[in-house]
Amino acid sequence: MIQFFKQLYLQKRFYISMGIIVFLFILSFIFPALYSFVWGILIFFLAFVLVDTTILFTGKTKLTANRILPEKLSNSDKNNIFVTIDNQYTFTACCHIIDEIPFQFQKRDFGIFKVLKPKEKINFVYDLTPLERGEYSFGKLNIFVSSPLQLISKRYIFCDNATLPCYPSFIQMKKYDLIAFSKNKFSFGLKKIRRLGNTTEFEQIKEYTLGDDIRTINWKATAKRKDLMVNQYLDENTQSVYCIIDKGRVMQMPFAGLSLLDYAINSSLALSNVILKKYDRSGLLTFSKNVDSILPCENKKTQLHKIMEQLYRIKTDFSESDYSKLYAQIKHKVTHRSLLILYTNFESLNGLNRQLPYLRALAKLHLLVVVFFENTELTKMAEKKAQNTDDIFDKVIAEKFSFEKRLIVNELTKYGIQSVLTTPKDLSINTINKYLQIKAKGNF
Repeated sequence: MIQFFKQLYLQKRFYISMGIIVFLFILSFIFPALYSFVWGILIFFLAFVLVDTTILFTGKTKLTANRILPEKLSNSDKNNIFVTIDNQYTFTACCHIIDEIPFQFQKRDFGIFKVLKPKEKINFVYDLTPLERGEYSFGKLNIFVSSPLQLISKRYIFCDNATLPCYPSFIQMKKYDLIAFSKNKFSFGLKKIRRLGNTTEFEQIKEYTLGDDIRTINWKATAKRKDLMVNQYLDENTQSVYCIIDKGRVMQMPFAGLSLLDYAINSSLALSNVILKKYDRSGLLTFSKNVDSILPCENKKTQLHKIMEQLYRIKTDFSESDYSKLYAQIKHKVTHRSLLILYTNFESLNGLNRQLPYLRALAKLHLLVVVFFENTELTKMAEKKAQNTDDIFDKVIAEKFSFEKRLIVNELTKYGIQSVLTTPKDLSINTINKYLQIKAKGNF
């Protein structure tokens, strides 16, 4: 009996009907002739409720459902959750599905309504977009079934509680993995980079032998020796590329619900995947007050998994970043000349000047690329037409800060430091383009 009352729920139509009956009873005090008629309506209504209860609760379980979760969630992407419902009732079942999704999504009114024909089985999918890394706990799958009368409903509970990890965006990683090596790159924002020279290093000039590539014929040497001479090449050595992520307070700024730090993390994973597919060695370094983790460059098959795990575990209190410790650690740990891709943010020229001595020192040892963000809100404000005096002041200030971003690019270029100024939305595309451009030029 207790179980029966736990499963029994009254529908909106039940309350509306009872409200009408109560109103008629009140009205019968004014018009006594209605009293007997209203009692008839009440008895008739209770008979319908009894019938509705009987057909829903009589017999064994007549509805089954299952929720299929992915192994892990991809941060900032739409993740598909699959649900299967099998209706064994002999009537059309109205199902109100309430899945207990993780609290991080803050959806208090999450619900899906489905109508199933008799003996029908359906599959449907809904999507969730997480905006932070960590663990996401799913609760029960609740389904409230009612008959076509929709006076009462029976609650079914399926699926055990489940906890999923939310990793950096591996969906974006796979997308950029495909388009970075496809022929049609323009529709995705990737540039076609022309490779300068060969993908091999020159070794020596030798006499032509059968099977040598005729494209390597050295005509000047052939004219001197009067024998066919060809250039011989060695396979190009792989290069080391480190993604360096600033976890300081400058990366706390949000954009579309995601912090700049998480944008940098997602981009690092996508870029690392492309680096490894290009047969270069990929590594990772994170810092704020201290250099917290260094993953040495490798090009093994397990390297991408190591990078993903490191990125998943990144935690920060967004404190002030110490570039002096970053320089000291890189000088001590990274002994070979490498490509350093530094994800950080500078909002003003003064902010850059405080860190510029350390950036210049790094640029002497390695090829340094500084990736920082364009403030899209300020750009919109600068482009907006001014309507009054306050708008003019806002527009001038926004243009000043936007101009300082371009000054930062010029200042870095003056000291031989390459840079990428990008919106958070286009971060991965622009960073991958920069890497492919550098690799094409062969100037690590």
